[in-house]
Amino acid sequence: MKKIILKGPFLTQSGYGHHTRTVLRALRTREDLFDIYLQPVVWGRTSWIWKDDEERKWIDSTLEKTIAYTNMYKGNPIFDASIQVTIPNEWEKIAPINIGITAGIETTKIAPQWIEKSRIVDKVLTISKHSKDTFVNTVYEATRDDTGEKIDFKCQTPVEYVSYPVIKFDPVELDLNLATDFNFLTVAQMSPRKNAEQLIKCFVDTFRDEDNVGLIVKANMAKNSLIDRINSANILKQFISSLGEKKCKIYLLHGFLSDNEMASLYTHPKVKAFVSATHGEGFGLPILEAAVSGLPLVVTDWSGHKDIIDLTSKSCVRLSYNLMPLKKFDDNIFVKGAQWAEVNPEDAKRKLRKIVESYSVPAEWASELQGMARKKFHPTKLYKEFEKIIEGA
Repeated sequence: MKKIILKGPFLTQSGYGHHTRTVLRALRTREDLFDIYLQPVVWGRTSWIWKDDEERKWIDSTLEKTIAYTNMYKGNPIFDASIQVTIPNEWEKIAPINIGITAGIETTKIAPQWIEKSRIVDKVLTISKHSKDTFVNTVYEATRDDTGEKIDFKCQTPVEYVSYPVIKFDPVELDLNLATDFNFLTVAQMSPRKNAEQLIKCFVDTFRDEDNVGLIVKANMAKNSLIDRINSANILKQFISSLGEKKCKIYLLHGFLSDNEMASLYTHPKVKAFVSATHGEGFGLPILEAAVSGLPLVVTDWSGHKDIIDLTSKSCVRLSYNLMPLKKFDDNIFVKGAQWAEVNPEDAKRKLRKIVESYSVPAEWASELQGMARKKFHPTKLYKEFEKIIEGA
């Protein structure tokens, strides 16, 4: 039995927290093969999970086991392999075999530091074809210290990807108090990458004079706290006010929703379509959740969620785009020279209008995509893929 140390922010309400818990669930399906230990990490300013369910109790007991094992080896425990779910900057050599897992990148290029860190691990595992391709295809020109020869600096470590699984949740009663009958839904952290401001502007420009169309913005800035809600609401109000008078409605839905409540949101009778003008996704979990709920999609036709929408040519309403250089970069994750998608606003407005006027067509596409997505992203299938990669590392 392999002793596995899983490092990641599995106790946080974050994308990487969800990713780590997904890996944990895959490992737990084969506890006959893997003796699991845990190393939690914080993740920015995100909130921590609080549910007192079976999984949380198992995590707590395994943390206790990890502490006892670490103390037995005086702070230097012995593991057969490490699995590290975080951005590559934080990968380290913990065990004889190390697997670095990352959601990857939403742009066309990874940072040089990520290539350097990929040399520490024995395998890179990411979440989508887009993320894998970006790892494999990023090349920088470098100079050898010993000869002065110009060489290609790129990832040499094997890269594979396994997607998020579909987990079925039962909807519960969810009173949204919506005054409008036809509502779009977007789920996004309030950050430049999600491009929510352009989406809201396109929505208002399209439905300015219509009082029965709404846009639900399920969002926060970092946490699900009251302060975060106040700040999020103030930012949203200021931006909407700058767009002028309107009759259409925009709703801010803030705070933690359980998986069952999110399922209720996607299947609410007044929520008619999921919309995203995102610049790019490593994978796009809310897009998958909407797809498996049978909700019609209106999304940027680029990046990680193509794994979902390309299951069928008529899966959704695709927003056209141009690849454009990033306006801001940090040389840590978002690097100079990288590009991401800029949605064509006129195309977005035209297609938002069309989905309201011809709803039966995207609804039919959504039904077909729902069945295909549930099959492709089934937990049993993906957990088996993950097990195979870990066993072969």
